Amino acid sequence: MLVERKTLLQRLVVGDIFHAKAPNGASLICLVTHVSKTQIEARRVTTQEVVRVDRRTGLGKLGARRVACSIDSVAPLPTAIHNEMLGIDRKFRLAQNEAALKLTSSERKALLFIGSFYSKRPI
Repeated sequence: MLVERKTLLQRLVVGDIFHAKAPNGASLICLVTHVSKTQIEARRVTTQEVVRVDRRTGLGKLGARRVACSIDSVAPLPTAIHNEMLGIDRKFRLAQNEAALKLTSSERKALLFIGSFYSKRPI
């Protein structure tokens, strides 16, 4: 049974992670931080930019420059990968300097995993 895009977007809650793309092909791994009736607000895990997305269409804007983006997958990550993404988000959110942003081997593996994971599970 195929679930409609709108239904999948409506199911997102705070703490979920989704994937979106920008027109230039940039991969956006996003952590949901707030949900309203009409909008999903998220934080891009690796850059901490705010992403605002329409809950009905999955179309949105990234960062202060309001770059267009579109949710392309909401597939739930395996627990270990989800936890790695939360760790990366925390690291980038709390980093005091560049040196603090060095990724561990497990964080790098998780980011590589995501590349193929989401592309195989589009909405």
